[in-house]
Amino acid sequence: MALHKLHIIKIGGNVIDNSENLHRFLKDFAALDGYKILVHGGGKVATQLSATLGIEAKLVDGRRITDIETLRVVTMVYAGLINKNIVASLQAVGCNAIGLTGADGNFILAKKRPVKTIDYGFVGDMDDNSIQAENISRLLDAGFIPVFCALTHDGAGQLLNTNADTIASALAVALSKLYSTTLIYCFEKKGVLKDVDDEDSLIREIDPDRYEELKKQQIISGGMLPKLDNAFTAIACGVKAVIIGHADDLGNLKQNQSFGTRLSTKI
Repeated sequence: MALHKLHIIKIGGNVIDNSENLHRFLKDFAALDGYKILVHGGGKVATQLSATLGIEAKLVDGRRITDIETLRVVTMVYAGLINKNIVASLQAVGCNAIGLTGADGNFILAKKRPVKTIDYGFVGDMDDNSIQAENISRLLDAGFIPVFCALTHDGAGQLLNTNADTIASALAVALSKLYSTTLIYCFEKKGVLKDVDDEDSLIREIDPDRYEELKKQQIISGGMLPKLDNAFTAIACGVKAVIIGHADDLGNLKQNQSFGTRLSTKI
């Protein structure tokens, strides 16, 4: 028996921060057929609110330290303001979305990152048992569209700030055992580019061998490396394909047209 198709789509803060772009993206997301899950980060709102409240943002090597005050802010912003605005916008275009943290339904468990040289505070790390796939499957089968923000929990009453890319990848891996799953990262570029300053230098398809070549040639480097490493790990664990592309191009999927960079086991 063929598995149902499932799209898991993650949007970055750059989409969330622009109301026009977000509205267009959500219309395209709502129009996608079949089962789907949306995962979102936080954008600039949490940083702005922290500044308004006099809470100093603490960063180490570009990574945010989530102390208890910051956790309160991101919970208000991610799980409240952003999540519920997205859900309301989806309902307005006929998409029966339900806004969630990892604590709701016990869907996503994490462990507080252990203190080594740096104490990241209330940041959650995930493992192979973090996703309660059967529970999420019941929600999908009941006709709901889950919208997860970047918060998990430890099962003992503590919320944890958790990377949205990691949540999306873990959801895709866990649910690929139940569905034919495609993971899509939507951000502000057309996809993986040979030249980061040239939008016309899109690399349309990458398999593991091509990825190794591109790394050796240093065509792919910096912040794109962990995203692609995670993507190929997800594919190795059963995810059908990973697409990295511009949020404005998501509507191409409805037309059965390709967009962005497609990562898969074989080209």
